[in-house]
Amino acid sequence: MRFLVMVVSAAALWGAEPVRLAPTAQKFRTFHDATAAEVPAALKSPALKAPVDGVTDVAVTTDGAVWYGTGQGLVRWDAKAGARDRYQYFAGRRYLSTDAVERVVPDAQAGVWVRTARGVSHIELRRMTLAQKAALFEERIRLRHDRHGMVSPSRLTVPGDLASSRMRDDDNDGLWTGVYAAAECYRFAVTGSTEAQARAKKALEAMLFLEQVAGSRGFPARSYIEKGEPMPTDGEWHWTEDGKYYWKGDTSSDEIVGHMYAYAIAYDLLPDAALKKRIAATTRRIMDHILANGYYLIDLDGKPTRWGKWSRKYFDEAPGDSALNSLELLSFLKVTAHITGDAKYEREYRKAAVDLKYAEQTARYRELHEEINYSDEELAMLPFYCLFRYEKDAALLDKYYRPALDQWWANIQREDNPLWTLIYLMGRPSAPVDLRGAVRTLYRQPVDLITWTVTNSHRSDVVMSGTKDRFQKPEAATLLPPDERPVMKWNANPFIIDSNGEGRGEDDGAAFLLPYWFGRYQKMLAGE
Repeated sequence: MRFLVMVVSAAALWGAEPVRLAPTAQKFRTFHDATAAEVPAALKSPALKAPVDGVTDVAVTTDGAVWYGTGQGLVRWDAKAGARDRYQYFAGRRYLSTDAVERVVPDAQAGVWVRTARGVSHIELRRMTLAQKAALFEERIRLRHDRHGMVSPSRLTVPGDLASSRMRDDDNDGLWTGVYAAAECYRFAVTGSTEAQARAKKALEAMLFLEQVAGSRGFPARSYIEKGEPMPTDGEWHWTEDGKYYWKGDTSSDEIVGHMYAYAIAYDLLPDAALKKRIAATTRRIMDHILANGYYLIDLDGKPTRWGKWSRKYFDEAPGDSALNSLELLSFLKVTAHITGDAKYEREYRKAAVDLKYAEQTARYRELHEEINYSDEELAMLPFYCLFRYEKDAALLDKYYRPALDQWWANIQREDNPLWTLIYLMGRPSAPVDLRGAVRTLYRQPVDLITWTVTNSHRSDVVMSGTKDRFQKPEAATLLPPDERPVMKWNANPFIIDSNGEGRGEDDGAAFLLPYWFGRYQKMLAGE
């Protein structure tokens, strides 16, 4: 049993059928000079023929797919593929040196060589399992995204050049590290891998230190740097008394959500008694800090942080946040009660849920929310995981928490988000969901996570919604697959189809690892 908490197979309880995984083609691009020896002879000189109906060249690859070169990128048509994958678009420097394609030549293994005015791209389609893909993502994190055990995106001092990768602090180092820690906990639970256990522990140690570096008072820092590292230029920072560390304050609800979520999963799945004891002590201090300060997170200046507010008074001031923040606070209390075993937290939970009507407030999201905020979806779904994992009161579940979940799902269901789909099934086990669509998102997650500039709004197959998001960016009604849209985590809007990243950063990829290993753990992803 590997010292794990016993769970009944989700596949035995849920209405959704498990998806049997299979190897799929993953896209790898390599740039070459047109004169390089490995470049096919047919590409040594530019094309001479004129475009026909916008098509500059056509090639048929060994798998029977037809590739069309155009002045705005490359199109692959595969009549044998599923309906949503028959037509695939390759553009931007994720795939091409420039979008004006001159020549296309097939390689020997279903890929293509593509010449543009700026050079040659070799686009390989390598068949891989999701487990093999996950191993690549793990290696990327080890090489370029492990900063003192914290996991987060990096910046590239030379756009697109991974050799220029530099790790940096991030506002949400605690949350992103929590995502990775949770993924490694599930990986350990599924495989028994000692490497997964060690990586989970390292990430958790980093998260625990975020609370210690800020004074061990139940207030986790957003991030920190060591003396001598590049100084940050934004945010509220403080030196530790010994001058060794510089930590970032104004901690948000995002961080508390990430800490509580990861601590809950680690406490349940890792067989490390000493680590569990430290997790319990830190969880207790965080919760005691919030309770002692009237449901607020209090910074060094004695004032609540901008987003660390869960009180009824705050709900009166900002009713649009009240459904989400009620959900967050209840999940914090439930997790703390579970981890510490201290009855006082369960009593406080019941007081907040029933007497203060926080449970009722969670089910008012549709009524009170002011806009669709994809970051808030993350801050809702992770707490929903905790509540559906630990709450046994059928009245609270059926009257409030499941209806609240349905209100968030109304928008989420169109995103094909694998993590949110799996969490939704925890609350609605018999609900009809498109689990295959969610798994397709994992298949189509790009291996290359450099933040390239991406442009899709010119495409005739993309329907724009006519609306703008909260940052006033135009939104599509069409959901593009991840390997055609901008690089993003699950807290971003998947209907934003253009970006101007210019190759100046690289995402860590932990967002892929968490739903993959969680799905394996829940036995909803099978065959690997």
